[in-house]
Amino acid sequence: MKYKISYKDTHCFSKLIIDYLNKDEKLKSFVNHFPELENFGRQIVEKRSHEIDRGVLVEVLEKQNQSFNLSDLSQENIDLLKLDTTFSVTTGHQLCLFTGPLYFIYKIISTINLCDQLKVRYPSNNFIPVFWMATEDHDFEEINHIHLFGNKIEWNNKQHGAVGEINLDDLDSLISELKIVLGAHKNIDKLIMLFEQTYLNHNNLADATRYLVNELFGEYGLVIIDGNDRDLKRQFIPQISKDILERGFAPIIQQCSDRLSKDYKAQAFVRNINFFRLSDNKRELITGGVTEKEIRENPERFSPNVLLRPLYQEVILPNIAYIGGESEIAYWMQLKTVFEQERTPFPLLVLRNSALLIDKSKQYKFEKLGFKLEDLFLSEAKLSKRYVLAHSNQKISLEDDKKKLALLYEDLASKISESSLQNSTKAQLQKQFSFLDKLQEKLMRAEKKKSENAINQITKIKKHLFPNNYLQERYDNYISYYLDDGDNFIKTLKNNLDPLCPNFVILTL
Repeated sequence: MKYKISYKDTHCFSKLIIDYLNKDEKLKSFVNHFPELENFGRQIVEKRSHEIDRGVLVEVLEKQNQSFNLSDLSQENIDLLKLDTTFSVTTGHQLCLFTGPLYFIYKIISTINLCDQLKVRYPSNNFIPVFWMATEDHDFEEINHIHLFGNKIEWNNKQHGAVGEINLDDLDSLISELKIVLGAHKNIDKLIMLFEQTYLNHNNLADATRYLVNELFGEYGLVIIDGNDRDLKRQFIPQISKDILERGFAPIIQQCSDRLSKDYKAQAFVRNINFFRLSDNKRELITGGVTEKEIRENPERFSPNVLLRPLYQEVILPNIAYIGGESEIAYWMQLKTVFEQERTPFPLLVLRNSALLIDKSKQYKFEKLGFKLEDLFLSEAKLSKRYVLAHSNQKISLEDDKKKLALLYEDLASKISESSLQNSTKAQLQKQFSFLDKLQEKLMRAEKKKSENAINQITKIKKHLFPNNYLQERYDNYISYYLDDGDNFIKTLKNNLDPLCPNFVILTL
């Protein structure tokens, strides 16, 4: 069963995202088009006029994927990229261990589903789902762990530099730990075999992640690309030089960010130079000392940061849309004027799907307590209070009494002309309010004791669905759901997530 709730009603998303989904006029100058099906036609026209070296792109993709068992559909999609009627829809992410949090999965499914929708609407064109591996990222602590059944499984590794180059020599012990945590489940053998083939049969994290993502999504035609490639970066040499040698992007990014900051918080910090230098086991900020000759001869040494990677992506891909989370949508909006300066079409920004997964037994228990599914987003305290008020045999809420008291004191104040006595009357009213609030708290505590079993159920459900008070998708890994449903888990998500439907999804499994 699928239930939809507005993003606003979850109280978990930023004002920028809520306004973007509502197509607020304040955001119009920070995007090209809002993500509606008819606007993709306009984007296709714009992108078709933008020159892309499709030959180099296809050569690189074939080279990067040559040792992997691609599905027929993925291989066909790579071949289709040679045609000027083929466009990509891209998402990207860090190389998270065992795929990391659930939204890693949601991102890719949103991308695949959008391509399916676009093919139906614009059948004379081809739409290819692309996963951009963030192999040059160096935030190892963000990707080296997963949360599973209350355990944190962590890869303690002292290597540094671009994470894609990290070797996997010590991951066998982590897989052994995973086996212990998982115990006995019907799909465990297949899952462990997948992870052993992923992490024990590849030399670095980039190759391992490519293998894992391909195994999970290859049947849907997903194409996986690693931007850390000399031939691809050669196409970006003008922009590398402009940023490092001329400081040609910082002022315009800052200007756009400042405009955005008048109503919203800018997501990414703007630097004078927006590239890192890659070397053995290092990814270091550049402050100077780079020559045009070095850039021209060794472009692969230069790694764009979060604010120039989007431009790099759009220079080398025939891309019409980027699918990302709320923070990604926010920093893309800081870049609209950069794309205008570089005469590169700014892609449609599509918020990835978000979902809350609940099993049937927990849904039954929650609804039996008298709640609706949308109430899951209320705090534990509010849920408990609502339950007690609904099931108590005596009156607990004293709000009506407070209103009556306020009217009484208002009548008294109207009969008093001296200001000091009026102030004294107001102060006395506040004391009475305080007394009633404390009395209500005591009544609530007494009633809560009578409803202890129900409140414990509320606590358990909330902790399970919002671990550590996070959205489930930002904390849980897909493994626990795969153990129960196997390959059907991803199929179920694919059948129920719609990237152009601006609602949060509650999905009963």
